Amino acid sequence: MLKHYWVAFFVVVSWVVNFRVLDASAGDADPLYRVCVKQCGETGCVAQRCFPQCNFSSDGVSIDGPWYMQEPLYMQWKQWDCQSDCRYYCMLDRENEREATGHDPVKYHGKWPFKRVYGIQEPASVVFSVLNLAMHFHGWISFFVLLYYKLPLRRDKKTYYYFASLWHIYALLSFNSWFWSAVFHSRDVDLTEKLDYSSAVAILGYSLILSILRSFDVKDDAVRVMVAAPLLAFVTTHILYLNFYKLDYGWNMQVCVVMAVVQLLLWAIWAGVTRHPSRWKLWVVVVAGGLAMLLEIYDFPPYQGFVDAHAAWHATTIPLTYVWWSFIRDDAEFLTSNQMKRQDLWPIYKAKPNPVYYKTLDNEDLISQPHIPRSYYFILSQLLLYIKEKSEVLAPFSFACRLASCLSPGTNYIFGGDI
Repeated sequence: MLKHYWVAFFVVVSWVVNFRVLDASAGDADPLYRVCVKQCGETGCVAQRCFPQCNFSSDGVSIDGPWYMQEPLYMQWKQWDCQSDCRYYCMLDRENEREATGHDPVKYHGKWPFKRVYGIQEPASVVFSVLNLAMHFHGWISFFVLLYYKLPLRRDKKTYYYFASLWHIYALLSFNSWFWSAVFHSRDVDLTEKLDYSSAVAILGYSLILSILRSFDVKDDAVRVMVAAPLLAFVTTHILYLNFYKLDYGWNMQVCVVMAVVQLLLWAIWAGVTRHPSRWKLWVVVVAGGLAMLLEIYDFPPYQGFVDAHAAWHATTIPLTYVWWSFIRDDAEFLTSNQMKRQDLWPIYKAKPNPVYYKTLDNEDLISQPHIPRSYYFILSQLLLYIKEKSEVLAPFSFACRLASCLSPGTNYIFGGDI
């Protein structure tokens, strides 16, 4: 029965997506809007606003444009040309007229009528994309610190968490995706659009691979390659199709929705059967992420010209990203503790945090070797320890011993608790 529900869901999603793509934008079909754009192209002005990049004066005479009439260099990055400015200001005027008559906003050339801020096309989406990027960076940094500075390492400095490298790649792809999302929402041109779409497909495809490997606890490298190879081939082919053959919005939306739903379903099933101590965080991400996906399907016009459904979806992913990286950190500690408990090392680690565990040359017992920096303060602490053992007068040296042990991390256990 559950299978039929998912099939019905995909059918509905496909119908909604295709309907939205095939439906022509009502705004650019408006005769008044078309007349406004045509007149602006001839005169370079919309009402009282004239644009130097159109190379026309207010009376319609072509001019070369002196230097003080040109756009400042720091604003030329947005590459607004005559046609785009004419469309933008004609759209604003037409929307003001529609609002005065009680009509709802409509799309123009496939997009809602957004208001620019300092040349940024969709400011709310840009802000939320940057915040998502910052949240991923914060999550990855905390994950990195946990792995290499808080949890134990092997002798070769590798972690006990055998999914660490996969999450590092995930972080890099997430950085890339949200960076190009911010760029694309700043200025929508063909290049930024393709980079944004390609980056989104890449992170979705890789997340699907990662969900399969983690939920089935795949450790063997050969099996990982067998699982990842067909999915990587499909994702690569899809990205090449979008960039070099046809940027099919409907097909791309269906591919992204399917990959997102499949990985959410995998995480949900795994959270239901596993005994992971942080499985509730998975449930939060799965349920909230599934609800947030509805914002990508059921669109609504931007509130006050800034926040539309897509921007709202970007906003919802910010707290979910924090919870998600929190789960990843918990997962690293959980699997590391399991690995060490099998080798009877976890009690040693709890007694002396942050050691490096390695095998002796004859592969017998595992030895704990703490990180002890050979610094000036360590040498000083050894000298004071020798004085402590040989001298009956300890008072003058007790404070110095404590100071040396604090300044030299990893040496405070030498003195115990009797100083």
